[in-house]
Amino acid sequence: MQKLIDLYKTWKGQEPARMEKLPGAGSNRQYFRLWSKDNQSVIGVIGTSRDEDHAFVYMARHFAKQKLPVPTVLAVSSDELRYLQSDLGSVSLFDAIKGGREADGRYNQREKQLLVKAVRELPGFQIVGARGMEWENCYPQPEFNEDGVLFDLNYFKYCFLKATGLDFHELKLEANFHMFAKDLTSEKVESFLYRDFQARNIMLDDKGNPHFIDFQGGRKGPYYYDLASFLWQASAKYSFKLRRELVSEYYASLKTYIEVPSVRHFVDRLSLFVLFRTLQVLGAYGFRGYFERKKHFIDSIPAAMQNLRELLKLNPSIFPYPYMMEMLKRLTELPQFAETEKPVVTRADGYKITEHPIYEAHPQDGPATFSKYDGKGPLVVRIWSFSYRKGIPEDPTGNGGGYVFDCRSTHNPGRYEPYKQLTGLDEPVIRFLEDDGEILTFLDSVYKLADNHVRRYIQRGFTSLMFSFGCTGGQHRSVYSAQHLAEHLHRKFGIEVRICHREQNIEQILPAERK
Repeated sequence: MQKLIDLYKTWKGQEPARMEKLPGAGSNRQYFRLWSKDNQSVIGVIGTSRDEDHAFVYMARHFAKQKLPVPTVLAVSSDELRYLQSDLGSVSLFDAIKGGREADGRYNQREKQLLVKAVRELPGFQIVGARGMEWENCYPQPEFNEDGVLFDLNYFKYCFLKATGLDFHELKLEANFHMFAKDLTSEKVESFLYRDFQARNIMLDDKGNPHFIDFQGGRKGPYYYDLASFLWQASAKYSFKLRRELVSEYYASLKTYIEVPSVRHFVDRLSLFVLFRTLQVLGAYGFRGYFERKKHFIDSIPAAMQNLRELLKLNPSIFPYPYMMEMLKRLTELPQFAETEKPVVTRADGYKITEHPIYEAHPQDGPATFSKYDGKGPLVVRIWSFSYRKGIPEDPTGNGGGYVFDCRSTHNPGRYEPYKQLTGLDEPVIRFLEDDGEILTFLDSVYKLADNHVRRYIQRGFTSLMFSFGCTGGQHRSVYSAQHLAEHLHRKFGIEVRICHREQNIEQILPAERK
């Protein structure tokens, strides 16, 4: 500590007026806040690894040259085991969103805006920060690679999986691990991988603008990793809807720096990294919880297992590792990881978190009469694509039809010669529509309506619901929209969905999942 005071004295020309030790972070480094006589503060750091400290000092100076929001390095000792940096204050993003986190993921608008600011700032840090970076200064390794991935996957296997008592075939799992590692490292991009991008490492100024710290573990690597690490942090309890919004904000910001992949490709790649991060986290929880007996990490396992359950519901084609995925499914079904129903948590700050239950009757009204349509089930959803020139499809069930959506406001690929002989089921048309993006915004609103309607119909045991999508020729936009809504509802609810692309003479049935 005296050497840190000496460093301050050399830099400032006087000893600090007072000094306070700050709570420790994940590493063995010690942090102090030092005040001058005129009450100006800086942060002093005492490290245990010269290489780690060197990485931070080099990166902080590099990022500062790139005008990125990081602390300024003020002074460094000759052995690089102590340094001074500017004080970014005491309010982290983790502190600022505490209310929503403790209310089981019910974040208010201010908290959501802080999260949006953070994810919109991240692409600039990753892409601009990589420019001119001398990667050999990174610690402990310069690049995200297969060996590093396999190390983390085996850490999960030995520190978590084996401790659960689950029976598995080690050679088959190892083979799938190698396939997984190869896929994760298959895209080479010039971006900075923060490695530990989390709310605790984001400091907020008086206006709520984010500033980044503790990036010394970063290296060259894929930008998907940090987004997965941030949004699927188990303890944050971000809802599916909030994650979706934040992914969209990140994607929009990334567009301003590089040419981005299609939305579908981006989401599929992101899902791979979410799975990888989930296994990494479980490995850490297993070691710190099962072996070091730290209760906090054991208590964190259920949230991470819930993230894993949600991933297992995605399209299996995203994860072409059959043995590993089958093993993970059995893992989530172990008795010690059984889902338990939690009581609704109220926000401590008094913000409203729930609406009144639907159909709650006033006592003066008495009970509702029974509907003859209730309780028949199961629900079958029919989805049509059609051309407005040939009229809206009739409902074959006799229920009078359902939703009809007009796709003609969106950009029409049929106006361009290369797409005139194709349909909304063909990859070039899909890429055109998704790169343009209008159809995705259109479908976001459709999904919200459809999800609520289907959920209510399932609850009431109704048997039939119909959606129709029309465009000029019933060939491109309507076909794309009908097919995507059908796959969305089938994936989300497991119900039978019947698709009819009327003008293409194509019919398809997505069968109900067996209970």
